[in-house]
Amino acid sequence: KQVVIYRFVTENTVEERIIDKAEKKLKLDHLVIQQGRLVDNNTKVNKEEMLSMIRTGADFIFSSKDSTVTDDDIDELISRGEKKTEEKNKILAAQTEENLKSFSMEDDPTYNLYNFDGVNYKDKQKVVTHWIEPPKRERKANYHVDSYFRDALRTSEPKAAKAPRPPKQPTVQDFQFFPPRLFELLDMEIYHFRQQLGYKVPLNPELPKEEGLVLQKEEQAKIDNAQPLSEDEIAEKESLLQEGFTNWNKRDFTNFVKACEKWGREDIENICNDIEGKKPEEVRAYMEVFWERCGELQDLEKINAQIERGELKLERRQNTRRALENKMARYRAPFHQLKIQYGTNKGKHYNEEEDRFLICKLFHLGIDKENVYDELRTEVRNSPFFRFDWFLKSRTAVELQRRCNTLITLIEREMAEIEEREGRKKGKKPNGSSGNSTPTFKRKAEMMIKMLGKKAKK
Repeated sequence: KQVVIYRFVTENTVEERIIDKAEKKLKLDHLVIQQGRLVDNNTKVNKEEMLSMIRTGADFIFSSKDSTVTDDDIDELISRGEKKTEEKNKILAAQTEENLKSFSMEDDPTYNLYNFDGVNYKDKQKVVTHWIEPPKRERKANYHVDSYFRDALRTSEPKAAKAPRPPKQPTVQDFQFFPPRLFELLDMEIYHFRQQLGYKVPLNPELPKEEGLVLQKEEQAKIDNAQPLSEDEIAEKESLLQEGFTNWNKRDFTNFVKACEKWGREDIENICNDIEGKKPEEVRAYMEVFWERCGELQDLEKINAQIERGELKLERRQNTRRALENKMARYRAPFHQLKIQYGTNKGKHYNEEEDRFLICKLFHLGIDKENVYDELRTEVRNSPFFRFDWFLKSRTAVELQRRCNTLITLIEREMAEIEEREGRKKGKKPNGSSGNSTPTFKRKAEMMIKMLGKKAKK
């Protein structure tokens, strides 16, 4: 809604002068201050300006006589105020940004920006005849440690640009185990596409010059002799795209490798049940093809190391469990009779009774449990044997695990020495001293294929 504001001002009084100054300051604020050109910190009014504002219109007040105001007089006052407002607005509109330097806060036209204390400083500007321009500042790039070391440690030239590929070629992953014929057809399609573009194979800067030239000629010959796929080959390609494990993505493959690492490649049942979103039959079918064609994977060495690392942990856990079982079987009452051969590794903080309790409780709780040491800590705190043993009761689960690992190492060493002595008496070689080397990854894969084949027949 439109709003009309009426401002009543007494003529020839200080109100008129205040309103006039306020309008000019608003104009100045719009032209200068709001645009960031001028910030005037001196906002105080001096004594002379204040006295001049108070005296404004005093003569008219003292010379006036008593009078009666009628409605006609009010209408005349309103019309006179409208005319005066229009005149003020025209004066303010004329003082635009072009004549900003002559903009005046007073009615006196001689009062401008260059007047100060009665002196006009505009006439005192000095004309500089010999001006020496200062040099431009050269900004250096900021130091970046990553870019510095990237340039300092760069030992080879940048790699060559990748060769173009057809825009609508299907995405084929090596872990999906498509038939090898499909890759031949896709390569033929790629070479024909590059032939149409007139692509020239660049020299590989990472290889020696002679070897790079030979490889460059071979790749260029494949491109020059490429032929488009026939209708039969296109139909064959479409059928081969349906023969791979298309419903297996990168996440499923990673979960499969982690399951093999967690349970060992021979624990087929746990591997099939551990992969989320896949049925055991699907995992078993994928496992057969995986161990048969695992040599086609690009990251075979990394996957092999990951699985073998998990199997070593399982083997270590089994050896630990076997050593604890053999140690416990030698005593009728392990909580009272168990003895540990410390040697020089007894330590100063734990006594024999505490170590005996830790080993016996760890064996009964199960060393394969996920949070076994948290449960062991709870058992220590609830045991009446250590009611006043504040040292043992204040140990954390990590500290108890560290102590148990030391005791398990001593027990394994003791059991290994006992087995070696018993083997010498019986004339047998101790475990691990046979001449058979560790099976390679290829040999293990062949063993897995045979194992899966036997279980499939059953």
